[in-house]
Formats: sequence, C-alpha cells, structure tokens
Amino acid sequence: MPSLPPLHASGSFDPDAELTRLASGPRQGRLVHREVVPRREAERAEWPEWVAPPVYAAFASAGIGTLWSHQREAADLAHGGSNVVLATGTASGKSLGYLLPVLSAVVDGAAAPNGRGATALYLSPTKALAGDQAARLQRLAIPGVRHAVYDGDTPTDERRWIRDHAQLVLSNPDLVHHSLLPMHERWASFLRGLRYVVVDECHIYRGVFGSHIAAVLRRLRRVAARYGSYPTFVLASATVDSPAEHASALVGMPCVPVERDGSPREAMTVGLWEPETAGDGSRRSATTEAAELLATLVGDGVQTVAFARSRAGVEALSTSARRLLAGVRPGSEAAVAAYRGGYLPEERRDLERGLRTGELLGVAATNALELGVDISGLDAVLLAGWPSRRASFWQQAGRAGRSGSRSLAVLVAADDPLDTYLVHHPEAIFGQPVETTVMDPWNPNVIGPHLGAAAAELPLREEDLADWGPQARELVNILVARGVLRRRPAGWYWAREDRAADHVYLRGAGETVAIVERRSGRVIGTVDDSSAHAQVHTGAVHLHQGETYVVTALDLEAATADVVRGDPGWSTHAQSESSFEILDEERSITWGAARICFGPVRVTTQVTSFLRRLPSGEIIGRHPLDLPARSLRTKAVWWTLPVEELALAGVGEADAPGALHAAEHAAIGMLPLVATSDRWDVGGVSTLVHPDTGLPTVMVYDGHPGGAGFAERAFEAFQAWTSATREAIRSCPCQRGCPGCVQSPKCGNGNEPLDKAGAVALLSHLLSEGPPEGQRASGQVGG
Repeated sequence: MPSLPPLHASGSFDPDAELTRLASGPRQGRLVHREVVPRREAERAEWPEWVAPPVYAAFASAGIGTLWSHQREAADLAHGGSNVVLATGTASGKSLGYLLPVLSAVVDGAAAPNGRGATALYLSPTKALAGDQAARLQRLAIPGVRHAVYDGDTPTDERRWIRDHAQLVLSNPDLVHHSLLPMHERWASFLRGLRYVVVDECHIYRGVFGSHIAAVLRRLRRVAARYGSYPTFVLASATVDSPAEHASALVGMPCVPVERDGSPREAMTVGLWEPETAGDGSRRSATTEAAELLATLVGDGVQTVAFARSRAGVEALSTSARRLLAGVRPGSEAAVAAYRGGYLPEERRDLERGLRTGELLGVAATNALELGVDISGLDAVLLAGWPSRRASFWQQAGRAGRSGSRSLAVLVAADDPLDTYLVHHPEAIFGQPVETTVMDPWNPNVIGPHLGAAAAELPLREEDLADWGPQARELVNILVARGVLRRRPAGWYWAREDRAADHVYLRGAGETVAIVERRSGRVIGTVDDSSAHAQVHTGAVHLHQGETYVVTALDLEAATADVVRGDPGWSTHAQSESSFEILDEERSITWGAARICFGPVRVTTQVTSFLRRLPSGEIIGRHPLDLPARSLRTKAVWWTLPVEELALAGVGEADAPGALHAAEHAAIGMLPLVATSDRWDVGGVSTLVHPDTGLPTVMVYDGHPGGAGFAERAFEAFQAWTSATREAIRSCPCQRGCPGCVQSPKCGNGNEPLDKAGAVALLSHLLSEGPPEGQRASGQVGG
C-alpha cells in the first residue's frame, strides 16, 4: 500500500490548525462554530489497603501507581457492599472502579476448597466490549484469577468448564436471559459464590431495551438468592443526568452515584459544521461531507473515527472515503474500513486490531464502537449527524485524545431539524447538562413475559411480586387465564412445554431476519424483524460492507431475505400508511383552546409500496407491495386544536393538512432535545379530523409495544419541545421546507403534503395561547 503520512506522535497533533485547514479553500464558510473544551486537571487518590496484593502488583506492573479520585470512591463503596453507579466521562478509567473490588474478592476467595469462594459476573451490551475486558485481564495475568468470556461465540465444549471453574465470567444480558437463568442448576456453584455483578455502559439500557434489562436483573437477583447470594451491583455509565435514579430502576435497589471525574483530560476542539446548501435549500448529505473530511484527515495522517447514525450510512461513508483516497493515492484506500453491528465476529476483531496497531487510519462506525472498547491514540472524531443525545455526543467525541493528547471532534449537521437547530444554537450543546435516561421498568408488555420466565426458573410466590411493580398481580392473573402459568399452593408455575425465555426478545425488536446471498446461501447480515418490511422488502436495495445487493424475495415465515449482489443504479424508499386509535387519556393539560394529552394508543402501519430514486433525487418508479399491516399498542403524546383556531393562526382549511404534517415531522426531529430518543425510536401521525377527537390532531408515539417513556417525557416538556420545534422550522433558510426542517426520511407519504409557513404559524399560535397558571408543562431544553 502506498505510504500515508505517519501517525502523529503523542502531543504533536494540533486540532485547531487541522480544523482551520479543513475549513479553508472550497469548504470555507461551512464551519459554523468552534468551541474549545478546556483541559481538566487530575485528582489523585492512594490505593486502598484492602486491595489484594496480587491485584495491586499486577496493576503496578502495568504502570498504574495511583488512582483517580472517582476510581477510589467507587471501589471503596463497592468493597463495603454498597450498590454503586460510576458515571464519569469517556476514557476516565471507570473499569478500575469495579475491577479492584471484583478481582480482590476473587483472589481472596481462591483459598476456598473449590477455588471459588467468590465469583463475579460482568455484563456488557456488546461482545466487543467483553472481549476487550478479557484481553486486559489476560495481560494483567493475576495469579489465581480464572476468567472467561461466555457469549454466543463460545464453543459448547468450553461452556461447561466456564460454569464449573471460572471465577469471573464476562458475558451479556442476552446470555444471562437465554442460558444462565433458565439453566441455573448448572450454574449452582458459580451462583453460590456470586459476590459482584458489574453492569457496564448502563446508559445504553434505556427505553424498552432498558425495561427488559431491568427485568433480567430482577430475575438474576431472585435466582442468586435461591443459592444464598445477594451480590453487590456496580454499574458504569457515561455522564448522564440522575445516574442514581436510572441505576436504581435497573437493579431494583438503591445505588450510590459517583459523578465527580478525577481523571485528567487534555483540551478538545469541537467544530460545528454545516454542509453547503443548494439554491433550493437542500443540503449536501452529512454522510457525503463526512466521507470527504475523513479522506482528508486520513490523508494527513490523522487517525479518525467517523460515526454515522445507521448501518447504511456507515457503508456509504466508508465506501465514499475509500473512493476519494484511491483517486488521490491508489492503494491508500485500504487504510479505511467500516465497523458496525451485524458483522461476523472475525470481521469485528480484525477491524479492532487494525485500529489498535495503526494499520487502519480511518474507520466509519455505528455506536458499536461508541461503547468503551479500549482503543487509544485516536486524533479526531467526525459525527455524521447529531447522535440524538448529548450523552452520546460526548461519548463519541471522547473517543479521540485517549492517549493524553489534544483532540478534534467535528459534528457535521445532517438535513434534519435538530441538527440545523444545534449547529446554530451551540449553547444547546455546550451550555446544557446531559439528558435524563428514559426507562420505564414497569412496562406491562415487558413485565408480563418476564414474569413467565421467572416462574419457569423458580415458582413465583406472592412475596416476589413486590419486585415487579404495581401491575404484577394483575399480569399474573392474565397469564393464568391464558394458560401460561398454573397456580399451586407453593406459587405460580410455568404451565407450557416450551422454553419461557424464548418468548422474550430483550432488544425490543422481536426476531431477526437473516439476509441470505441467494447464489452461495451465505448469511451476510441480519435486520430486526420490525424493520424488515421497510428495509428488506422484495426489490429493496441493501448495502453491506460496501457491496450493494438487491432483495429478490422476503419470506416472513422463514425470516429470510434473499439477495443478489449488484448495483442497479438507484436507491429504494418504502412507503407506508398509518392510522391511530386513542385508547385512553391518562394525563392532559388545557392549553388555551388546545388540549395536550398523553395516554395509550393503537397504531396500525402497513408498508404499501416503494419508490426507486436516482442519485439525483429523481423518482423513476413506484411499485406496490403486498405486506401485512402491523399493529402496535403503545403510548403517545398528542395535541388538538379547534378548526376555528387554525383560521386565527392564519392557516386556511386547504393548507391545514400540510401545516399539521410539517409540524408533526419537525416535532419528531426535535424530540431528542428533551428525551433520550432518536427519530427512529418514535413515530408520528397527523390528521385534519380524527375520529376519536373530532378535531385537527398531531400525535407523536413511542415506536415500541407498551411505550418507552419518550412520549411521556415530551408531554412533560411540551413547552420547551414545541418552542424549539418552531424555532428550528422558522430559522431554516429554505423557502418551502427541506430535510433540515420539515421533511422526514421515514415519512410513509413521500413528504406530501407539507406546509412550512403554515407549521410556523400554527405552532406560534399554539405557543401564544399557553396553559392556565399551574398547568404549565414542565421541562427545560436538555431535560
């Protein structure tokens, strides 16, 4: 491969000069804002006396002679038996906060007759993160510590050894749910000694996924108690608001927060970047812009990670960057790769190795790499679009500068209302705390199946129900009526012959659909069942590892999508129809002539056709699809306004559907400003006259069964949310509406009709009314 400039030596990279160079020449004017996050000084602490000597010796040999203050505080709390959540910044060394008490307990327990006087379970949301922890433990080589990774890639013959001999098991919630808990008798020796449970990257567990993990951890506590163990929980999190509240909801017990970060960090330069805008108001895509910036940085020898918001975005970004590099220096494109979920294990590990060794100078990634995989020495981070949450923004930006050098982070605004708003309102990023993590541990759609799984593990008793929320007894009665559980004097028992755990999908997506290359029969990837109708319908164009495939058949019963390799020269976009039924009104606010409501709804959606679109944007065909309708019972926030109020706002009846539709799109796009959602977590519907209200109605709903807490947060922060939505539309320079304000990439109606001016008038009138005193919706921008 033709040589690229060498990586910068530690401390030699000048992020300000690099950002100035990026923003010069033909890119002049695209850098909207430059912010320097100041250097943070270290707060050191001495090693605790209780640390086992072999543990201290191993870390001292690795060059760790002192601790940061937050590491010591968390370690002391956990050692003393307190459940603790450590919520400090990226690269702050959170792992020492839990490794010290865990490894010391394991070493001290090695003298037991079975060598396992104390055991520990480490849970991470990704295989890569568990593998990275295993590699670190391997390097430490602490005498007497037997650790092992137990996940879906673990060979069958190794699993028995791990169950019988490993003291520290590195796994994930999926394996706990599907393997450890249903077969807990095989884990009896491990569970009897269970002293600690570590839940890493716990901020990831939000929404419905978080509700599932909360249920799994309650089941784990219950089964551990059966073997006489009451483990201490240690949770590690990115910086989030109210970490103790979130951690306590996850584990079902009070958790002590450790939030003051004692680790040092060099200054970070952050650029807010807006791609050029065409005469019609449309903006160059963030993916294309980030690919160009990535190629430039890699060409300068700047090791860079570029984050995209979707798998397809990652593939497109890396492909474009490689093509640009090849045009300038043939062969250098091998220094850029893609990294995302859905890859095979060996593909992921090769990419991780290439980043560590410096063989890769550029990588396009989804948030699979956002999590704390220990890759040091990165100079820069590009974010192709706002990652929905400030917590994720700082987590991703923090991936650079891990070796103690200054770093660069550039947010490239996507054609999206929130992105447009943020690059022009930097105070909404730098002047605000991170968001509260939204998670409802008592979602009945989640709790019901987990109660069945818990009963299959151990009979449910009356006293157990207190841990499962206020609806637990009602849910158990429903399960009995359906023949899922059977009541006996000793409790409730699983009444079916199949496995209870197989009825629960932790990641809120149901089953996955395998993407199969038709000629070879090779599975090249997967897609969530809930996304299959829109992403891998017959005729869809699908990207994987830079290769383009066309879906020849989607078999819903077999859960497979057959594909053939080839680029037809167009992209595809699914079209759908949606309707909603209001089931109840749990909360409401009178807002002048309007009403703001929250409650359960039923949303019915059917993918009806797809468009073929050329790279120029020209639509060259619309093709019908015969797919079944999907029904979703969830939670929503909605507002209504009498028709006469539309006239007072200056919106005529003929323009009202477009104004309502535009307001709905922009509201969905702006929701992450007040809740830890992204626009793919929620959906929306608007109508001039809804049968349940008889009025013009705009609704935004959680895109998960039973709700995820996002719509409720929107209800609580309605004024801040709606004010920012209006400002995002009003400040957009386009004339009639664009993806930066009111157009949506997921609109099932092809973004028709939309009325930008009508939406501004409508929202301005709504905000001018306001609620009566004492009924004002709570919430500041930023949650």
